[in-house]
Amino acid sequence: MQLINFDTETFLRDHWQKRPLLIRGAFAPWINPLEPDELAGLACEEGSEARLVTRRRDSWRVEHGPFAESRFAKPGKAPWTLLVQAVDHQVPDVAALIAPFRFVPDWRIDDVMVSYASDGGGVGPHFDQYDVFLIQGLGKRRWQLGPVCGSGSALLPHDDLRLLADFKAKAEWVLEPGDVLYVPPGVAHDGVALGDDCMTYSIGFRAPARSELIAHWCDAVLADLPDDDRYADPDLAAQANPGEITAAAIDRLHAMVSEQLLDRQAFARWFGAYTSATKYPDVDWSPDVPVDTAEVQTMLKQGIMLERNPASRLSYIDQPGGGALLFADGECFDCGPDTASFARELCAGAVLEIAPCNTLIDALPELLTRLINQGSIACCGD
Repeated sequence: MQLINFDTETFLRDHWQKRPLLIRGAFAPWINPLEPDELAGLACEEGSEARLVTRRRDSWRVEHGPFAESRFAKPGKAPWTLLVQAVDHQVPDVAALIAPFRFVPDWRIDDVMVSYASDGGGVGPHFDQYDVFLIQGLGKRRWQLGPVCGSGSALLPHDDLRLLADFKAKAEWVLEPGDVLYVPPGVAHDGVALGDDCMTYSIGFRAPARSELIAHWCDAVLADLPDDDRYADPDLAAQANPGEITAAAIDRLHAMVSEQLLDRQAFARWFGAYTSATKYPDVDWSPDVPVDTAEVQTMLKQGIMLERNPASRLSYIDQPGGGALLFADGECFDCGPDTASFARELCAGAVLEIAPCNTLIDALPELLTRLINQGSIACCGD
């Protein structure tokens, strides 16, 4: 699957985080990867992150899943929208929608949310703090786009929805199956279903807030600090005024903090693990029967085809000397030059073929064993 009527370089130069873009007929032929009944079934599964938004005149009601199957038997006459997060984690054909947008780094990709709406259904005028590609899957949806909004924009009072109190449309399009609309962060938008059986696939991208990065990085630093790492001043000299906090003391105290927080290598290792952590940590993707290194060595000697778990997050950071840090579902793997090329290839695509090789003295079998047993990859056909 690939985008048509689209130029990556032009898009990144003129539109990415700058202004919206409508791509007519972005996928041809378009094949809708998920049926409405299947989406409803996912919304009923335990652990699903699903919402049902119903609009009655000027009031909005939000119900949270998982839902009972009977809830969709009589959804009511009022316009409604079902939204299910991270459908790409469960449906490979939905996960495949991400591939054409991988000109954006993988660590920025969040998930694919799928919505189904009855005639007139939507979630109201709002803005997001991240980039999103809106792919029309079934039916038609009218999108209205407004101005750039921010923390100072007036919102309607609602516990679950961030609805804009004053929305004035500046542009309007009706999307049909296979059309794509890109909306940058902060741009107000409102999508309304035109007719029943309206499905939209939303590919969202993460944009960590500065406050989030500082808070979580500081937590990670604190977790590794020993209790006996304390201030010391063995060269202390008598002060004329004991009430003064001297410049020398401030320098020493500031260094205690900054030396840890400004450790770039430690930050990189933490960030890779942090951004690759699974979206739903309670979900166990490990195989029913673990493999051991000897089994993996045997498979490698015969040649092996590996596929990534669509729900897994993988990335890497190159290291001096040809090595790499491989991050998979929140775990960091130190790869020397002998396994770094594997790490890079694994992060590049969904499937990786390894030709028959002698691995008796290679670190690759152990690395593969750990990745398979934590559910990040699997042998094709398993």
